[in-house]
Amino acid sequence: MFSIKPYFKILCMNFQRSSGILLHPTSLPSKFGIGDLGATAYQFIEFLARSGQKLWQVLPLGPTGYGNSPYMSYSAIAGNPYLISPDLLQHQHLLKESDWEDLPEFSLDAVDFDAVIPYKRQLLEIAFDRFQKVYESQEEQHHHELYLLQEKFKKFCESEAAWLEDYVLFMALLEADPTVTWNHWEPAIAKREPEALQQKREELADRIAFHRFVQFIFFDQWLRLKQYANDRQIKIIGDIPIYVSHHSADVWANPENFALEPETYAVGMMAGVPPDYFSATGQLWGNPVYNWEYLQETDFAWWIDRFRFLNRYVDIIRIDHFRGFESFWQVPKGEETAINGEWKLAPGAELFNKIKEVLGELPILAEDLGIITPEVEQLRDDFAFPGMRVLMFAFGGGSDNFHLPHNYVRNSVVYTGTHDNDTAVGWWQRASKYEKNLFYRYIVGFAAGEPINWVMLRLAMASVSVIAIAPLQDVLGLDNSARMNTPATATGNWGWRYSEPNLLTQELSDRLLDITQLYSR
Repeated sequence: MFSIKPYFKILCMNFQRSSGILLHPTSLPSKFGIGDLGATAYQFIEFLARSGQKLWQVLPLGPTGYGNSPYMSYSAIAGNPYLISPDLLQHQHLLKESDWEDLPEFSLDAVDFDAVIPYKRQLLEIAFDRFQKVYESQEEQHHHELYLLQEKFKKFCESEAAWLEDYVLFMALLEADPTVTWNHWEPAIAKREPEALQQKREELADRIAFHRFVQFIFFDQWLRLKQYANDRQIKIIGDIPIYVSHHSADVWANPENFALEPETYAVGMMAGVPPDYFSATGQLWGNPVYNWEYLQETDFAWWIDRFRFLNRYVDIIRIDHFRGFESFWQVPKGEETAINGEWKLAPGAELFNKIKEVLGELPILAEDLGIITPEVEQLRDDFAFPGMRVLMFAFGGGSDNFHLPHNYVRNSVVYTGTHDNDTAVGWWQRASKYEKNLFYRYIVGFAAGEPINWVMLRLAMASVSVIAIAPLQDVLGLDNSARMNTPATATGNWGWRYSEPNLLTQELSDRLLDITQLYSR
């Protein structure tokens, strides 16, 4: 049942030769302690445009839970409230500058999530209170604008109700008892008995309304930013994680989609990967794996909704952990590492055929790193999804290394590194003698005298890969103090920020534009 071949084959790619930068919005400068969708995001888009870049890649944009990981979210669809720009709310008369006169001196280089989250939450509460009181407003010149915003809000709530209502109730329940996972809520709520849910909707009506408001504002700000990028011929690459958090609105609302214990709703089979480059004991993510048999019976409706929604809010979809759609590593409950797991087949071809049938041909990139088998490669190639190459993986073997540029195929995306790797400078500082010797042999005469990060950028730009992406850290030439994430570590990640917009200088832009044009990106 898992060997279905796709009924179509894309014979040519839908991507043009281009390049771009990987930067999550939390990494933007902001006086509020975390990057947001305000002025510096627009300035970053202007930098991309000046530099000849056509792509901005972001990490998942959902509301983050434990560890602040974008890959461990309370929702597969909702937006992260802490990316909302207070400055833009001020322009809409929902905040005043006096509302942040007690603004703490947040770090410019890293996000202090424990300090930032309650502060920004306080500002969102103030904005919501003003939004609710629009009809009592004494500021007549603002009344009409706020009225129009309310009308827009009503339309948003109606059009997004299919996912929004489950999410806002989940978040209101979570607020009421934040230390308890949903499967330990009172049984009638955990089991979603209609009468019990209706009672909670009435009890928590104000908090539910707050979370509706926050989602409306997030997507209003995001869509305006996306349009600004698109108007400058810049496309957004979004990220769809293969798994969702157990403690999420998705699993609570759709438990049958996941491998849960039938009585307790605890995770029955955990997701992860076996021992690999990153960890000798593998990575035990803890997310529940999917009940693929049930998903097949529903014609993959939940997955199709995810792709449909993300396709509205980004231009290109990067599928995280693509290999899990061919076969996935599942680990029994109770294990403390990912070593004692097993591979199980997944119906990836059937799923992607159904997506094609319902949504048409979507622009999809496949994150195909890790333990990649011929079957995974076949699945990727049958649907003509560009796979990934990472330059800092290229110099640890021989000339047949998959990640060396002369082995690339056109239908691929080359990265200097990813959010899970060292920066280019950090990699070079830790590289072995063997790696450095091979690197010198490989690039001799190619970019003599250039810093390592620019040599890596040049290698990526010059390659045959249709897309070349570099994290902003590599454009800026930063070391591992700017690393975004270290896999298999639960804390201390996702906080890096660049401190000032003026780091994106005209000189830097000109240098990036030069090699972009030189290699026809």
